[in-house]
Amino acid sequence: MYSKSEMLFGRAKQVIPGGVNSPVRAFKSVGGIPVFMERAKGAYMYDADGNQYIDYINSWGPMILGHAYEPVVKAIQEYATYSTSFGAPTELEIKIAELIVGMVPNIEMIRMVNSGTEACMTAIRLARGYTGRNKFIKFEGCYHGHADAFLVSAGSGVATLGIQSVPGVTATVAQDTLTAPYNNLPAVEQLVAENPDEIAAIIVEPVAGNMGCILPQPGFLEGLRQLCDANNILLIFDEVMTGFRLARGGAQEILGIRADLVTFGKIIGAGMPVGAVAGPKEIMEHLAPAGKVYQAGTLSGNPIAMIAGYTLLQTLNDNPIIYQQLQEKSDYLVKGLKEAFGSAGVVYSINQMGSMLSAHFAEYPIVDFSSASGANNELFKRFFHAMLERGVYLPPSAFESWFMSNALTTEDLDATIAAAKAAMNAIK
Repeated sequence: MYSKSEMLFGRAKQVIPGGVNSPVRAFKSVGGIPVFMERAKGAYMYDADGNQYIDYINSWGPMILGHAYEPVVKAIQEYATYSTSFGAPTELEIKIAELIVGMVPNIEMIRMVNSGTEACMTAIRLARGYTGRNKFIKFEGCYHGHADAFLVSAGSGVATLGIQSVPGVTATVAQDTLTAPYNNLPAVEQLVAENPDEIAAIIVEPVAGNMGCILPQPGFLEGLRQLCDANNILLIFDEVMTGFRLARGGAQEILGIRADLVTFGKIIGAGMPVGAVAGPKEIMEHLAPAGKVYQAGTLSGNPIAMIAGYTLLQTLNDNPIIYQQLQEKSDYLVKGLKEAFGSAGVVYSINQMGSMLSAHFAEYPIVDFSSASGANNELFKRFFHAMLERGVYLPPSAFESWFMSNALTTEDLDATIAAAKAAMNAIK
């Protein structure tokens, strides 16, 4: 089934470290040869060997309306004729900024960057420049990109590869990164007490997506907000995954928690390379050239990414029913997966928030990185490959969230559930 992918992987390893340009794609966590994709449309991806898959990665989130969404494709084609990059400002940047500010609560200004990593890196630098403090708190298993400071106790690909200490990250950088278990408010309170007037920010995925999909426990985010207010610390929501996916206004809207800064990723470019940091004017105007906190990028606000994102976000803004449809489809899939796992006599725990979900083979709730790590991830490996053989493409790691697209039909969901039942019967 994968002879061409195997050949391509062999070629890739000769010229690309590990044969991939992002580690999780190498299938290290699940074993086997990574599948090389050739094209995608709607809910489906097609590999180099011609196999079709129902896609539950959706480029790690941004393909919320499915692959090659026609209005986005047409907008990209039109704007590409104007130029792929100017290195100068355009009205389009203003239009998408105005749209995002109108959709997301608690923000007044936004700065476009080129990736979620760059957005989170900028948010921490801005928080430090604004507060005059150096330390920040992150959570074990939360992944905020590959900037040095974030690779301490990171989730996602770092967890997948079992890398505990990342070479190249200096001890000095690591000392300013304080870590606590996700959903453990007392641990955060202790860190704040031990580092008075030294902490610039707390950065958190409001719904974690990089150790599987893990929901905030009642009172956790509320407690972080109160703690930040009491100690003049900025609360940063990393909404690279949750932004515009959980709701028009992201996690802030659906959870009712105010963040001081918010970071976004490739969904604001409809899957193209882009990111952003947003917040109130009082903080954002510390960024250069309005202020002294420096950030720059030739491709920031790239016109092709901007028109793609504007087209997608305008669709989401104009059609709130999309979120209801995604919720219904996600609920339907989760119900079917529970029946499939239950009928096979397998212990499981499924987490879901809106159109994000993850399945863990454990008999206890998955609430943090430790509980996610303790699940039967060997069974997940076998389940992943059994599903792949049946035409369902899941994230190739137990530490990643699944992402639904609204292009999925009831027939697709039924096929996925049937595949899960057959997969479990084959591997249990």
